[in-house]
Amino acid sequence: MNNIDLELDKLTLVKENAKKARRLLVETVNYAGAGHIGGPLSAIDILSSLYFSEMDIDPTNPLNKYRDRFVISKGHSAIGLYCILALRGYLPVEELKTFDQLDSRLQAHPDMNLLPGLDMSTGSLGQGISSAVGMALGAKLQNDDYKVFCMIGDGETQEGQVWEAADIASKYKLNNLVIIMDYNKLQQFGWVDGEGLRITPISNPIERWSSFGFVTYDIDGHNHEELIKTLRAAKAEKEKPTIIIANTIKGKGIDFMENKYEWHSKVPTDEELFEAIKQIENN
Repeated sequence: MNNIDLELDKLTLVKENAKKARRLLVETVNYAGAGHIGGPLSAIDILSSLYFSEMDIDPTNPLNKYRDRFVISKGHSAIGLYCILALRGYLPVEELKTFDQLDSRLQAHPDMNLLPGLDMSTGSLGQGISSAVGMALGAKLQNDDYKVFCMIGDGETQEGQVWEAADIASKYKLNNLVIIMDYNKLQQFGWVDGEGLRITPISNPIERWSSFGFVTYDIDGHNHEELIKTLRAAKAEKEKPTIIIANTIKGKGIDFMENKYEWHSKVPTDEELFEAIKQIENN
């Protein structure tokens, strides 16, 4: 098999698991009767590209010192990460049915003390990126060459702590740090404009992150080929930290959820689940 065939196989794997994860996500939230859904759906393609293509990880050895790290700073989207982790072999797919239950390893926000494969407990917005910066700095100090990936939400960038972390990452030239912003442009709560439409949480993100000394990319966060290509460029960066502004659609893949803030954390009914699965499978 030549390199082109290998690349096509990897791209197919990423696409197939993104599709599987979307179905598992809506099924799990419906079954649990709780959970976020819009944000995880916008993030799934990014997560699949990371876990099935670009991160150096081994589900059979989740605590390997030299593994790449991933922090989901937008911790309320943990169910999306759990679905990807299950498909990647970190936990049984059947365990997703325990999501958000007492004594489950799969809580609404990730707990690194419960589930192997989680590198940080997150939930309070703004804090995950600081942890990722600390991990990247620690790797530098110990001369380890693993990469640290961190997904943040666009609404999360309203937290001052995000920019404090960005400043430190730039100061110490953390070229081993890759931030991915899930730029779905729609937060659960926010200001509205004169026409009653939600105002985008952050404007001009490329200019803002560039001003903090980051290498910046502006891409389609649902294009797997573009995601993989950009992640590889970020991993090859030698001088600066990187941020990938991944333009996404909240509720991606299900037309009645797309760009609807109501679906930030709404639970689909059985009828809505049926329609959602039909759309996912036909996509």
